[in-house]
Amino acid sequence: MAMDRMDLEPVTAAVIQLCSGSDRNRNLERAGRLLESAAHHGARLLVLPENFSYMGANDEERRRNREDPETSPSIQFLRDYARKLGVWIVGGSISLATEGERVANVSLLVDDKGRIQSRYKKIHLFDANLGGGQTYLESDVVEPGHDPVVVSTPWGVLGLTVCYDLRFPELFRKLVDMGAILFSVPSAFTLTTGKDHWEVLLRARAIENFSYVLAAGQWGQHPGGRRTYGRSMIVDPWGTVVACCPDGEGFAMAEVDPVRVTRYRGWIPCLDHRVFTWK
Repeated sequence: MAMDRMDLEPVTAAVIQLCSGSDRNRNLERAGRLLESAAHHGARLLVLPENFSYMGANDEERRRNREDPETSPSIQFLRDYARKLGVWIVGGSISLATEGERVANVSLLVDDKGRIQSRYKKIHLFDANLGGGQTYLESDVVEPGHDPVVVSTPWGVLGLTVCYDLRFPELFRKLVDMGAILFSVPSAFTLTTGKDHWEVLLRARAIENFSYVLAAGQWGQHPGGRRTYGRSMIVDPWGTVVACCPDGEGFAMAEVDPVRVTRYRGWIPCLDHRVFTWK
């Protein structure tokens, strides 16, 4: 695998930062504009945030506005833009209908021909009480996934995660065991937790796995009063933040070089020194 990485070319990646609301058409228009701009500046692997096409005020709105997995306008948007721009897009996440009452929080990877290469159903659901009336029970409306997902890209194997997954290092180690050298982390991190934990967690996942982390976040105030942190960023395998969005909508870009993963994993082969491994 190391030799394979030595043969891979670098790619310019971009993380897109949005302030999505309850108007899907408006959200998609803004996302499309930022995808076009990032592609115009040379990005070929682009990551959108969690719930990029719709963030409602409450759980009932989320259920009511869930999308059909086969006819989803958000999925069609991703396929159209990937094909039009000739880029690969991690489609943040979309609330898709399930056979039951809950939705699936799904992240997709679409290639530069507009083909869906993978779908990842968010495993870890954000059930937390942060105090001050900030209570989140994602499991009330979202059906959890169970399967880690990796997919081969022209720039190496990508491990797919969504937001709260970031707090579970065992998932990232499993993705590495499956071949991942870079991770996508589309998110809607709360302002309360983001200001203290977001960058620390992203850098930790990069360092402990010597992998790139591409983290695209929601930013600002959304329907229902929810506030998200933003600071979308790209972290290199040494744990250095190589690109970061300021407050507001926009994008950040950086080169992703698979050779650096091989180099750092060779310098400190901690992945080969593990005593306790995934069962």
